[in-house]
Amino acid sequence: MTALAAPFDAERADALSFDEVYAQNVAFVWRVLRSLGVPPALLEDAAQDVFVVVHRRLVDFEGRSAITTWLFAITRKVAAKHRRKAAAVPFVPGAAGEAADPFRDTARAEAAATVARILDGIDDDKRIVFALVELEHTSVAEVARMLGINANTASSRLRLARAEFAAAVRREKAKTHE
Repeated sequence: MTALAAPFDAERADALSFDEVYAQNVAFVWRVLRSLGVPPALLEDAAQDVFVVVHRRLVDFEGRSAITTWLFAITRKVAAKHRRKAAAVPFVPGAAGEAADPFRDTARAEAAATVARILDGIDDDKRIVFALVELEHTSVAEVARMLGINANTASSRLRLARAEFAAAVRREKAKTHE
């Protein structure tokens, strides 16, 4: 089980409240949405959409899988919907509580745009495994369970995604040094 979400007790599946599911998993959902390419300006709406589905379908959750696996499936569908309908959304510079630094903010925006562009170039099957393992620090075994695939398949997708990501980073660096 990943350390990103609270352990799930299948015997308590019928006793889970929406408030518990939300409190224990909102950060996980938010990070997965971001990892799956939902633009920053749409993250709040996408997270709300995920939990609207959770609220509506929580009574149907039978506990046959981890709650994070179920949430991931919902989050993946919501992320795809938001990415399809999203046009390029500008980066909002400056994190909360930081003094404005236009040079730092520009560098961050450019780096974030580059990473997003690279991730967009990786097919969805590999991108999801890469994002969950590299960005969410989820184990390959847990990712395999979440996606309903063999652990060897998940490892292979991760290896290929890492290679594609590294090659794309090298191409980006070569562009900046021309």
